[in-house]
Amino acid sequence: MIEKDPDNSVLNEQSGAFDNASGSESETHAEKAEEKSAADKKDEEDKITDEATVKRKRKTVKEAAAVSEVEDYDVSGDENLNDVELPPVDYSGFSKNELVETLALIIENRPPLEIRNDVDRIKVFFYKKLKLEAEERKNKFLEGGGTLEEYRAWVDPLEARVKHLLDKYREKKTDYNRVQEAEKYENLKKKYDIIDKIKELVNREESINKTFHEFRSLQNEWHSIGVVPQSALKDLWENYHHHVEIFYDYIKINKELRDLDLKKNLESKVQLCEKAEELLLEPNAVNAFRLLQDYHNQWREIGPVPPESKNEIWERFREATSQINKRHHEYFEKQKDDQRKNLDAKIALCEEVEAINLTEIKNFRDFDEKAEKVVALQKMWRTIGFAPKKQNNKVYQRFRDACDSFFEKKRSFYADNKEIQQNNLQLKIELCIQAESLQDSTDWKGTSDSLIKLQKDWKNIGPVPRKQSEKLWKRFRKACDHFFNRKTEYFSELDTSYEDNLKDKLAVIEELEKFEPGPDVQAAFDRLKELQRKWTEIGFVPFNKKDEITNRYRIALNKEFDKLKIGDEDKSILKYRSKLDNLKANPKASRKIRNEREKFFTKIKQMESDIVLWENNIGFFAKSPNAETMINEVKEKIANSKKMIKTLEEKVRMIDQSGLDEYNR
Repeated sequence: MIEKDPDNSVLNEQSGAFDNASGSESETHAEKAEEKSAADKKDEEDKITDEATVKRKRKTVKEAAAVSEVEDYDVSGDENLNDVELPPVDYSGFSKNELVETLALIIENRPPLEIRNDVDRIKVFFYKKLKLEAEERKNKFLEGGGTLEEYRAWVDPLEARVKHLLDKYREKKTDYNRVQEAEKYENLKKKYDIIDKIKELVNREESINKTFHEFRSLQNEWHSIGVVPQSALKDLWENYHHHVEIFYDYIKINKELRDLDLKKNLESKVQLCEKAEELLLEPNAVNAFRLLQDYHNQWREIGPVPPESKNEIWERFREATSQINKRHHEYFEKQKDDQRKNLDAKIALCEEVEAINLTEIKNFRDFDEKAEKVVALQKMWRTIGFAPKKQNNKVYQRFRDACDSFFEKKRSFYADNKEIQQNNLQLKIELCIQAESLQDSTDWKGTSDSLIKLQKDWKNIGPVPRKQSEKLWKRFRKACDHFFNRKTEYFSELDTSYEDNLKDKLAVIEELEKFEPGPDVQAAFDRLKELQRKWTEIGFVPFNKKDEITNRYRIALNKEFDKLKIGDEDKSILKYRSKLDNLKANPKASRKIRNEREKFFTKIKQMESDIVLWENNIGFFAKSPNAETMINEVKEKIANSKKMIKTLEEKVRMIDQSGLDEYNR
């Protein structure tokens, strides 16, 4: 708790008049009148000087960690660092080399604390570009047939230079701070010397006017001296205010002028109270706390107020201070709470990978499944925020060690089973030979069944040496594609009734364009499905009309579907059925549909794996405190994924029924 107003009872130095009755008894009335006139003139000059001095000394105050007592605020921070303000530079368009050269230039030629924001922003942009390049390299490596286990991160030589420059910057900042600290202690010594001189003024036997002007000079010198150590600040100000008050009592300043100064000081402190109370509406607690430190610095500079208002004005300022400090404290407590939750979630992921490492894995399929699960856990890790600073690096190292241990175990297993891979290689070569022997067959049904069986056999065979894997797969796929492309071309030439088909399809389109859904949504839905079926049963149309009527049909059908109040999944399925119907008019559509069917299967498999992973994670999250929100989010993901799987399975079924995917006919 803050117990007292730190200003003591010091008067503002703007009053320059004094009570002539307390001067030397030997002074004449003429001398006193002359001294009073000179003092009044000096008062106006000093008023201007002091106001300029106060404005010059108001600087940005360093942000302190949750301080509850006014006397402990750091008001002595970077007073001399904001004298020159440079416009911020936009580094977003700089290349990595430009960022590094700029960093080297400003570190070499500018004061450390003046470039702090520039250094931070350059570092952020540099590592963003570095990370982007690393992702591009990794993606290119994976697209070239590599795997995550084989990938090794590329080390950019510029990163080493950046780290060297940052070390140099930190050294310069340390040296700079050391010099600044020494200057603070020198300033402290100078200010105590001034206090000693003020103490001596009370014992002078010379003209009070001269003594007062000397006192004013000492005050100006006091304000011109720079910052002092924060730890000595409280005692220094109390000592200073105490001896200044003794001096004013000594010269007995005119009570009327003294009361005027006290009133002005009260007005200034009321304004500070109002500003502090406005900070309660500031949404950013950190900004409010930082501004409050500046207001406390200004409060110290203002002199005393009337005694009857002293406690009241101080309690008002203290109350606003207390509330702002509380908000500042709660802000950081919330951050700590979020970080603790993140730590619990990360520990759960570590334990899951470690559990996988304890599992006995005996074949390639199991290793591949476990690898997919570990990769999914790594992706989940990246979605979790920071843990508390003390544990963040430690828990990350634990997770990384567990992942590295798994992939090292997998590499060792693959290296120890080269003979099995060689046997698999021979089996797949034989499948390639069989597919190539069938690629020119005209037995469309029998050969299709045979090739589909070969594809299933291919999938059941385990992995082969990675160097031959892609080449062998392309050979097998080429033979299959050759046959099915020939089959597609053959069947596309059989239909000779294009004009009749055109008339039939135009009739379906006209019926769609005149369609009235009526009040029964289900009945309207069934009628639209029937029109889809009729469209599907109609054969090819003249090539020059194909795109026109297809687009017209699709627009009309989608318009009617959109009018119906049915679920998004049903709409998606119906629109996909329309897409398949349109593709039947394209003799080269079978390859595209095959690729799409494979993507659907891959997506279904991935989502099923994700569901298993998320369901397992719910058990881990349940062990963590305050995990209800996280569990609800995971359950929502599981529900959405199951809906998506159902939709994808229906689309695969429609592909199989359409006959467009020749591998499954």
